Amino acid sequence: MGESCKTPPLPSPSQCPNVAKLPDPFEWSNGSGRVKTLADWECRRNEIKAEIENYELGKKPAPPKNIKATYSGGTLTVVVNDNNGSLTLTSKISVPSGSGPFPIIIGMNSNTGSLSASQFTGFIQVPFNHDQCAQYSMNGQKNTNAPFYKLYPNLRQAGDYIAWSWGISRLIDGLEQVKDQIHADMNHIGVTGCSYAGKMALFGGAFDERVALTIPQESGGGGINSWRVSDTIGNVEKIDNTNYSWFMQALKNNFNGKAGRLPYDHHELIAMVAPRAFFTMGNPDYEWLGDKSGYTSAMAALEVWKAMGIEDRFGFNFVGGHMHCSAASSQVNDVNKFIDRFLRGKNTNTSKVLSSTVSNDYNSWIASWKGYKIDTSVGISSNNPTTNPITTTKPSSSQQTQSSNSCWSEKLGYRCCKSSYPVYYTDADGQWGIENGEWCGIIQSSSCWSSKLGYKCCNSKCPFEVYIDEYGSWSVENNDWCGIKKLC
Repeated sequence: MGESCKTPPLPSPSQCPNVAKLPDPFEWSNGSGRVKTLADWECRRNEIKAEIENYELGKKPAPPKNIKATYSGGTLTVVVNDNNGSLTLTSKISVPSGSGPFPIIIGMNSNTGSLSASQFTGFIQVPFNHDQCAQYSMNGQKNTNAPFYKLYPNLRQAGDYIAWSWGISRLIDGLEQVKDQIHADMNHIGVTGCSYAGKMALFGGAFDERVALTIPQESGGGGINSWRVSDTIGNVEKIDNTNYSWFMQALKNNFNGKAGRLPYDHHELIAMVAPRAFFTMGNPDYEWLGDKSGYTSAMAALEVWKAMGIEDRFGFNFVGGHMHCSAASSQVNDVNKFIDRFLRGKNTNTSKVLSSTVSNDYNSWIASWKGYKIDTSVGISSNNPTTNPITTTKPSSSQQTQSSNSCWSEKLGYRCCKSSYPVYYTDADGQWGIENGEWCGIIQSSSCWSSKLGYKCCNSKCPFEVYIDEYGSWSVENNDWCGIKKLC
């Protein structure tokens, strides 16, 4: 997830430069260069995530530490206790008979989204009931008393898509806990939905790397479509007329008529799925879906899969002749190839599954960075500006070194750090740093470390951890950031 990577400083909207064409997905946010390796992409993906959260949706809360799932009578129940509150998700799931393991499809508000259940025979079918997180609204009126916003009142100004993507992740957490009971194959999870639920599936798959195949169908503006391109093509969903219960009002306030000032665009939202599999469908018969924008954005995103040499993990089908959210036969055939390969594990050819009756001059939008290649033979790049040039996986016994200081990490076989930052990793044991190319434990100070940065330390003994950066763990009290002195 790139959580060990340093989050870039993000400028205020007024300070964002105008970029008329689609931004380079390979360029670091600080303009210091471009990604070179797959390990670099992990951090670049995290930058894109941070930008979308900052300017468009609000920050997705970290995975809660207290989640309890049960499966009984065909119903999956996931109880989340977090931030001094509780939220319950239930899903009437369909489990095949037999010993499995069974792949999983999570449908937005139905078992299989708007695709036919017959396309997922032999799957555990899991409907995500989104109103259990944030109440669906067509008129832009957000219900801030919905369960997600009661659990996280500091996110009442966030967009519903961050609440819904959080809910999808909690369902996956629940499936993980009951996987043996239902014979679930947690390595083969798909998400799908259509229209507003197509956006939901896109954000769900982009923001959770446990999803193996993301299938947004006719997602339109705010989904796969580029905000920039949509501004050029007529009567379609744009920043000025999308639903502002789904997105932060700040997106409209800051970028209406100024889409070029967004540091990212939605080809990069799609690219967050890479190197996992992605397939999308359009319907050019409906002008407001803006498929010229969707097609352009998809072709731009495809460049990321091409850069990794895995373009056969990316596909689309933009054809008409069918009702909204009712897939054409060619679309069914194409998406089934991706379902078979990436969820069923069959040896199916998904190369060049790129059908479209829509055309647009996508080259003019990406000419300055099209054709870039990532070195897939190298792990970590020494020129990566956001990570230390060593492995960033969790410390294990094989990495242990002789201890020279007495501290909490000594019992695990690691020295303690001489400095309290940067923080490269946080787990149940504590916060980890890297010194001289080796892991070390960061000693939790009882002093208020955040005061040096202009912030108070949290008063609460065990505050909810909202954010982690190179200095430490942060929470929010009285609508302001505070530093957590000691993890609980």
